[in-house]
Amino acid sequence: MKTVVKKENAVSKVFKGVSLDSLAAGEKSQVTKMNYVSGNYASPHRHPHEQCGYVISGKYELTIGDDRYELSSGDSYAIPGNQVHSFRVIEPGEVIDLFTPPREDYL
Repeated sequence: MKTVVKKENAVSKVFKGVSLDSLAAGEKSQVTKMNYVSGNYASPHRHPHEQCGYVISGKYELTIGDDRYELSSGDSYAIPGNQVHSFRVIEPGEVIDLFTPPREDYL
């Protein structure tokens, strides 16, 4: 459990080629800042975690099931647990993701 994480204490990781900062994490949820660069792509996948996100900067293509969305600064999204989805970077930027329950592989 990480109740408060100052920006200088964020844990930086690389997961499947994507740089991320693991931020605050409670018993039931976790906040992560994704640092996307050109060429990052998450192929269609699913995980048991519900995932909600907020686009700080950049432009992305999010596919959830058969639905495709273009996202840019100020947009947000919610992906149910176990739903097939993919994510492609159109323009580099940052996205805040919230996972519930926390993703052990990101901590």
